[in-house]
Amino acid sequence: MRRLFCIFLSLLFLSGCTQAAANNTVEPVFTTPREIRATAPERDLRSIRIVTWNIDRGARVQHVIEDMKSNPADLCLFQEVDWGTARTHGADIAAELAKTLHLNAAYGVTFEELGQEIHGHPAYIGSATLTKLPIEKIRALRFRHQSWWWKPRPWFPSKVPFFQRRLGGRIALVTELRFAGKLLVVYNVHLESRSLGKIQKEEMNEVQADSERYPSGTAIIVGGDFNSKYFPSDFLKNMESRGYHSALGQRVERTHKIALALDWIFAKGPIELRDGHVRKDLHNASDHFPVFAHLIAR
Repeated sequence: MRRLFCIFLSLLFLSGCTQAAANNTVEPVFTTPREIRATAPERDLRSIRIVTWNIDRGARVQHVIEDMKSNPADLCLFQEVDWGTARTHGADIAAELAKTLHLNAAYGVTFEELGQEIHGHPAYIGSATLTKLPIEKIRALRFRHQSWWWKPRPWFPSKVPFFQRRLGGRIALVTELRFAGKLLVVYNVHLESRSLGKIQKEEMNEVQADSERYPSGTAIIVGGDFNSKYFPSDFLKNMESRGYHSALGQRVERTHKIALALDWIFAKGPIELRDGHVRKDLHNASDHFPVFAHLIAR
């Protein structure tokens, strides 16, 4: 009986229970991304370098900065970006990256980290999109389908970081940019990790539905941490069926030190991704490897 109970707990930990739940968070910090201005935008670019990278909270932000200075990009999609947490000493990681890399940024909060407050001040984690391109509009697509795993529970001590209790929910940070004189819509996604794949697919369906608000032929990027550790090849085929092309072509490559293929860049519309590659040599800043590509206007 004890063994069966341990197996049950293990499955629960892996799945996070795949039931989806509506997110009722209404605080402005969750609904309204902030814009960080650090430099004048560049309006004449027709070819840019793009990267997506889960930076593991920014705990080793100086390594991130060093790697990005050695491998500069014009459009950066970062996930797991801390703001005011104890574990990153209260730093505003998105603002630090924007200032140091001379890029403007959008930052959207995903969760309030209940075990990470400093002197009673709320602590957050989210996603950041940094770019040289002109930013026209930013918003958060807060998914209706969420795992209940992260929510505070009476039997879990919420203030203990080990239990990682959180308020909020997964989002796609949507940034509308001007690229080669046309609209470029960028979805910076960080999909659920505790589902066995069901919630990830439902959240991607929400991204697809949201993208239909734009005219046919709009240039769209969907990139980030898809948490596609379960059947990543099926995930790739699903995106291709929606008209997207991966920066890695047909390749399914490991982008995490343990959990296989999690991180992707997809594009559709009058743009083309070239020379997509996973930089496994950049391994000091995070448990994820960055994915780079060149984005060309057609």
